[in-house]
Amino acid sequence: MNLLPKKIGNFFGLIYEQMFDFCFLMVYNRDMISEEKLKILTESAKYDVSCSSSGSARKNAGGMGNGYVAGCCHSFTPDGRCVSLLKILLSNDCIYNCKYCPNRLDADVPRATATADEICQLTIDFYKRNYIEGLFLSSAVYKNPDYTMEQLLLVVKKLRTEYGFHGYIHLKGIPRADERMMTEAARFVDRMSYNVELPSEKSLKLLAPQKSKESLLTPMKTLATQTERFREEKRKGFVKGYFLPAGQTTQMIIGASPEADGHILRLTNALYQKNGLKRVYYSSYVPVVRDKSLPEVGAGQLREHRLYQADWLLRFYGFSVEEIVEENENLSMEFDPKCAWALRNMHLFPVEINRAPLETLLRVPGIGAKNAYKIIEARKYTKLTFEDLTKMRVALKRAKHFITCNGKFFGAKNEHAVRGLLTAAETQESAEQLNVFGMLSTPQNALIALHGQL
Repeated sequence: MNLLPKKIGNFFGLIYEQMFDFCFLMVYNRDMISEEKLKILTESAKYDVSCSSSGSARKNAGGMGNGYVAGCCHSFTPDGRCVSLLKILLSNDCIYNCKYCPNRLDADVPRATATADEICQLTIDFYKRNYIEGLFLSSAVYKNPDYTMEQLLLVVKKLRTEYGFHGYIHLKGIPRADERMMTEAARFVDRMSYNVELPSEKSLKLLAPQKSKESLLTPMKTLATQTERFREEKRKGFVKGYFLPAGQTTQMIIGASPEADGHILRLTNALYQKNGLKRVYYSSYVPVVRDKSLPEVGAGQLREHRLYQADWLLRFYGFSVEEIVEENENLSMEFDPKCAWALRNMHLFPVEINRAPLETLLRVPGIGAKNAYKIIEARKYTKLTFEDLTKMRVALKRAKHFITCNGKFFGAKNEHAVRGLLTAAETQESAEQLNVFGMLSTPQNALIALHGQL
């Protein structure tokens, strides 16, 4: 039933028609989730960062849009595209009492639990309106782990088989749930995550006594083994379909417990090596709840940023954890991890840009991974100069102190001067505004800005 005229000749009429259709669905579709329940479940999901960004603190001050409202998050594809995901909990009614969690058992917060059809209908409606391109679905442990995982499995299974949804789905698994449900869910979703939460068994016992290291790591190991087995069987033609095509991720809360960055990075490296994780996400602790076991001040965004930079060095630059930081030490707040390593190893520099191997170029501050490969390719045809490096957008404010071009050196003469200039360069870069029509004018440069090459 449509009460509007058949021919609408202006933009406002089209907007009104869409609003009418949405309101019609809200009133007559019994599977549509209520506005109050939607607000509770999206707001409760915003602290899980294991998909990527989770919005901002920008509120509406009388204009258009609202960056503060929870509900959508953003993830990035390998080619640099940003995709929007509906980020929601199935339930925030938790039987666990993790002291750092806003949804813990004894927290005085509004509770809500959605049905499988409500989540499915919401996902489909938002997708049809081009609000989202996928779903990030998580949940508090409602009733018990098996019941919660059963409901999550029902959602993703219905989306694929009944609603015909083939978009991206990231599902957060429930520790201690039946392994068979986890395995079945992995055949319907693109990615799964089991959050480590805290970096040590000791901290888990103190702040999340109903969780254990074994209950969190065992599902990761099982999925990693099953993924390898599935790929081998598919290669031989024994099976068809998909099994976690986008792999696994996890999340650690930083600063709620006393572990140093060195300890955190060693755990991160072990997760990459043994469980084949795609990403480890770091969430800087924010004191949204009060407890005598928790620090009164958060860890800060800079520490989180430094961990991501170090993580990047582990995955793409050939660094070992031991080279980046000692086990009981924290990363430098003054310099990024690559600069800090270079300053500790000044005897290895400068290196000649036209002769240094790829492994060495990757360790030069200011030369990112993409530029290192560009340099290797370009010098096959000519001897590179500083002007050539400028055209490649190498960060010469940092790199010039560690390289020579055809024997020429334009960096500082001693380590003390290098430290001062690097500090000034980092301060200036952090205060610079990116030029959309310059720095981000190509997909390659957008990726560099997005991922923070060092």
